[in-house]
Amino acid sequence: MMTQPEIKTLGALKKHGYTPKTVKDEIRDNLIKIIKEKKNPFQSVLGYEDTVIPDVERAILSRHNILFLGLRGQAKTRMAREMTHLLDEWIPVVGGSEINDDPMLPISLYARELIEEKGDETPITWLHRSSRYGEKLATPDVSVADLIGDVDPIKAANMRLSFADERVIHYGIIPRSHRGIFVINELPDLQARIQVSLFNILQEGDIQIRGFKLRMPLDILFIFTANLAKVPKPVKLRPSNTELISSGLFANQSEKKAERPNAANIHKNTLAMKVLATGRTVEPTTW
Repeated sequence: MMTQPEIKTLGALKKHGYTPKTVKDEIRDNLIKIIKEKKNPFQSVLGYEDTVIPDVERAILSRHNILFLGLRGQAKTRMAREMTHLLDEWIPVVGGSEINDDPMLPISLYARELIEEKGDETPITWLHRSSRYGEKLATPDVSVADLIGDVDPIKAANMRLSFADERVIHYGIIPRSHRGIFVINELPDLQARIQVSLFNILQEGDIQIRGFKLRMPLDILFIFTANLAKVPKPVKLRPSNTELISSGLFANQSEKKAERPNAANIHKNTLAMKVLATGRTVEPTTW
């Protein structure tokens, strides 16, 4: 394990030459290194080397979100948790930020005001990759407030702020997973109206809380899991940047053996990916 960097201020971070990177680019770059070294990025999952793993690698290389389809006990959640090893070990965060603001690309009101006030003296903390993973089991009682956020009347009263002030927002688990991986297990058990509310985040990259007009381009790799027999109807109209992958030893039973992306071909201009669960082919993605 690499020790935590010593950089404590925004000015020192700039001198060090830090440049922001999206979480999908970060995972993609680290996966490319592993492929070139001919290693398995999912070492705790056995038996999927010729079926599921090559399709997951293609989805990551194309910067897609992922929906794992499979029966219980087929390591869908384990695959998602293993992806934390593809994250950089440490990333800088604006000190005190609730949503892991990037010091160079702050998106919350708190972080923007702090950087404007303190400039290069803005305090920086470091976040380990083990803390950049969020997971939620979909149950019928899960609400939009749990996932996205809501207005906190107690915070408004204590800070003597009106409900129109952005500082009274209590962020849900999704905004708090900014710059990380977020997993929703058993997606079909989530109410359809909440599934639809997630589409705005997937497609536009922003959030909507009550009457607030927030433009927060959240940087998250979304991973969903679902039972093959219960694919939710909204998923059939899913955003084009979400990949469906069948999980299980027999996912490719009627298909040819899946080939792992070759290190020599990673930087080719296009790649067409086959979606096993639907038989559809994603439009070629330019890399």
